[in-house]
Order: sequence, then structure tokens, then C-alpha cells
Amino acid sequence: MTTLTENNGTKTTIGKNGKMKNSEFHEFFVDELKDIYWAEKHLVKALPKMKKAATSPELAAAFDKHTQETQTHVDTLEKVFGLLGEKAVAKKCDAMAGLIEEANGIVEDTEAGTLIRDAGLILAAQKVEHYEIATYGTLKAFAGSMGHTEVAALLGQTLENEKTTDHALTGLAETSINEQAVSE
Repeated sequence: MTTLTENNGTKTTIGKNGKMKNSEFHEFFVDELKDIYWAEKHLVKALPKMKKAATSPELAAAFDKHTQETQTHVDTLEKVFGLLGEKAVAKKCDAMAGLIEEANGIVEDTEAGTLIRDAGLILAAQKVEHYEIATYGTLKAFAGSMGHTEVAALLGQTLENEKTTDHALTGLAETSINEQAVSE
């Protein structure tokens, strides 16, 4: 084990496996993991409400599938925390809180049983996906930079899943829902 002292006096411990611990960057990384952990846990609760508000059976099924995938993301993050020797603790994610609030506003501002509502729900869901894609992409890069290869791989799997969900939502919007919403 090697200990380095950074210019600002912070000590960084590099273990036998080359992984950084106790640096400001590592602490920042863990703090951001706590943020996305909160986001995923709250999204697990929000997605069933979006499913219930959906008109299209296909969109409802997509939200149901995404709820299950999001629970897997929560489980994966708990594994990541364990690999880092950290306790899985959630820190409020203001961005996700705002995105969930926006999705609730779309439901309130649109008429039940319309494809306009579904188009709005897809918009809200894709905003969430794009936030998650940006977050997981960056966290994967951070993990890689610090030598956390197993953590980077796990975050990369979640990143790919988020991209797949985003593409599926785009397909659903473009193949049916948007056209039907325009004609309502």
C-alpha cells in the first residue's frame, strides 16, 4: 500500500490493486454515487405511477419493464458501494426530484386516456434517461480513472441498459404514440 500526499495536503491511499481511496476525487465520486442511488430508489417509486397514468398498453408495459430494471440498478449500486468498502447511503438528488415533479405535472396537465398524455410521459421518461445516461457515463469514466475496473464495468452495464431504454422509448413514440397524439 502506498500513500501519496497531494498538493493541497490531502492524503491518497493506493492499495495493492492500484485503486485510489481517500482522495478528494474518490470522495466526490462516492458522493455522486449516493446521488444517483437516491435517484434510482425514487424512480422505482415514480415509474408505477407513470405506468398507471399511461393510456397505451405498450407504454404501460415499458414502464413496468423499466421499474424492474431500475430495481436492478439499485441492487447494482449497492454492489458498487460494497466493492468500494462504502455503506450504501442515498443523498437527495435535486435533479431527479425535479424530473419526477415534472412528470407528475405532465400527468396533472394532460387529460387521462389521451395519447397526448402518453407523449408527455415519454418526454418525461426520456429526460430521466438522458440524465441517467450522463451520470452513469461520467461515473464509469471516474471509476476507470481511479482503477476501479469492476465498478466501471458494473456502471457500464447500467449505462448500456439506460441507453437501450431510451431507444425503446424513442421507438414507441415514433412508431405510434406521437402520430396518434397529433390527431387527437
